[in-house]
Amino acid sequence: MEKKIAKLISLLDNAYPKARIALHFRDPVQLLVATILSAQCTDARVNIVTEQLFKKYRTVQDYAHADIRAFEQDIRSTGFYHNKAKNIIAAAQMIVHDFAGKVPDSMEALVRLPGVARKTANIVLYNAFGKIEGIAVDTHVRRLSQRLGLSPHDDPEKIEQDLMRQIDKKLWGHVTYLLVEHGRAVCDAKKPKCRACVVASLCPAKKAFSGGEGGE
Repeated sequence: MEKKIAKLISLLDNAYPKARIALHFRDPVQLLVATILSAQCTDARVNIVTEQLFKKYRTVQDYAHADIRAFEQDIRSTGFYHNKAKNIIAAAQMIVHDFAGKVPDSMEALVRLPGVARKTANIVLYNAFGKIEGIAVDTHVRRLSQRLGLSPHDDPEKIEQDLMRQIDKKLWGHVTYLLVEHGRAVCDAKKPKCRACVVASLCPAKKAFSGGEGGE
């Protein structure tokens, strides 16, 4: 399995040398907000919304004191805006009251914030603070982990544990974006382009898509 993982990561690294987070941000507060907004929403849509949002709300205090109805309209197009607005404002209030106005830089503290589970915490820790605590498991990472035989589970935290056991810790932060890029470009949820897949030879699920678009 170690050889398979090493080859898998090497092939994806060669295919996606610029793999990195797609969300736009300039500081930990912006990244936290953008990541919460990205749930059930594309990064491209989030970036469109945050372009204006970050001009209107410049500090964590701005979010903490935001009018929730106005904020809901500001983020409406990202979907699930009632819950997202409630969580972002509540998280900002907790950051102001409990963390001296600074986004915390530990897993234990981040997951205390409303709307923040391990996926969001991993993204913030790695991209804002350069800390590696785990592997962010989004829909792409979950799908590819299952197809590539890296995890039999559907629960993101169980998938994360499986991946962490198999992958060198120094790669945990980066591997998320390799899998995300491959999921977007090739390994589509419904119609994976198996003929264009650089890791097809390592994929147990390839036969399941035989005869489909892009399949063998």
